[in-house]
Amino acid sequence: MAKPVVALVGRPNVGKSTLFNRLARERLAVVDDIPGTTRDRLMAEAEWGGYVFDIVDTGGIDPTQVSPGKKQAPLSIGSAEFIAEIRAQAEIAIHEADAILFVADVQGGVTPADQEIAQILRKQQREQDGRPWPPILLVVNKCESQASRDQVYEFYELGMGEPYPISALHGQGIGDLLDALVAAFELWVGEQEEDSIKISIVGKPNVGKSTLLNRLAREERAIVSPIPGTTRDAIDTRLTYHQMPITLIDTAGIRRRGKIYPGVEKYSVLRSMQAIRRSDVALLMLDAIQGITAQDTHIAGYILDAWKSAVVLVNKWDAIPKDTHTIEDYTWHIRHELNFLDYVPVLFISAKTGQRVHKILPMALQVQEERLARLSTGRLNRLLRDAFAQHPPPSKAGRPLKIFYGAQVSNDPPTFVLHVNDPELAHFTYLRYLENRIRETYPFLGTPIRILLRGRQEE
Repeated sequence: MAKPVVALVGRPNVGKSTLFNRLARERLAVVDDIPGTTRDRLMAEAEWGGYVFDIVDTGGIDPTQVSPGKKQAPLSIGSAEFIAEIRAQAEIAIHEADAILFVADVQGGVTPADQEIAQILRKQQREQDGRPWPPILLVVNKCESQASRDQVYEFYELGMGEPYPISALHGQGIGDLLDALVAAFELWVGEQEEDSIKISIVGKPNVGKSTLLNRLAREERAIVSPIPGTTRDAIDTRLTYHQMPITLIDTAGIRRRGKIYPGVEKYSVLRSMQAIRRSDVALLMLDAIQGITAQDTHIAGYILDAWKSAVVLVNKWDAIPKDTHTIEDYTWHIRHELNFLDYVPVLFISAKTGQRVHKILPMALQVQEERLARLSTGRLNRLLRDAFAQHPPPSKAGRPLKIFYGAQVSNDPPTFVLHVNDPELAHFTYLRYLENRIRETYPFLGTPIRILLRGRQEE
């Protein structure tokens, strides 16, 4: 079952970012007394009562916001632009989230903006198994004193059920709120991922992802357009390949952080990140004409951070002038720029003409097969002994690293635990050396390897 997604929704300066940091137990969001400080959406993992879930922080919906470059009076609560903006955020949040925390501010009381948000959330809320879906919890923040908690009852007029008084800054009431959230999760009927191999298609905008999806699916399932950013949703296309069920996940292009514009497109990045996390194998598409950009390396980093397997697809290869060394030179360039993904296979394709597209699914399935492979403990320890003998680790303050034994404790991704005398003695370069030796024995094509160290007293 996929992790639930919890969205924080509300007007500016009600404390959404402070609550986000409290739930994430990290200072990830910028907190400032100036309304509208949160410019970009943030996502982090949280845990309570045995449930692990993702929380999403959003910028507040500001009824006084003026469009850049326009000279006009501040938008009124009832203005068309404000209603459109507030509806865009509320509608997407309610469709993307499995639970919503609607955050209000006790100090400001019930405002027209709160009423607008509540009305839109109620209209968009749908039924699932006879229950309102997704569940919406009304959170009244900044309740540090008894006097402020006494004012919470006026928020019943929003028609969102029982308000939960909290102080995100001081942590008051957070436990009760999370208990209610977990109770909502117990009713949560998340979509069970069917028994198929999930392959996401990711990359910056206009690189050809939807064209590739249509080519692979042999039918028009996604809009194909030369206009960057056409695809707003992560689109699932199910197909069978050699009796193997596959789910292809096409995503909105991931733009550079500074190029993520307010509104719907900001949610596209969230969907793309979720698509990577849902997938078994990510197809990272590059534009052969533009070459590798900084954004390509960022997306590759997202894939690695999620510990997902990958295949690099260099698209629009039909538009590149070639000689006998073109592929070799381009491959070297990719290996140089994406040196942290040197284990990932590279295919040169044209989604438009179909060139080498037939090789993509077999390669992705091979990568998935190797992702699930296991090395026996005996084979691994022979490998470690040989690696240690050929290249002993450098000592630290006169103390050498000693590896007693190792074992592969899981796959998906392949995870190895090495029992050592002191994990602090292991330099990352030596762990990289051990990873390379493991890959010499079994390459784990396209798949990251996780090596964990566990200290043990010498016997």
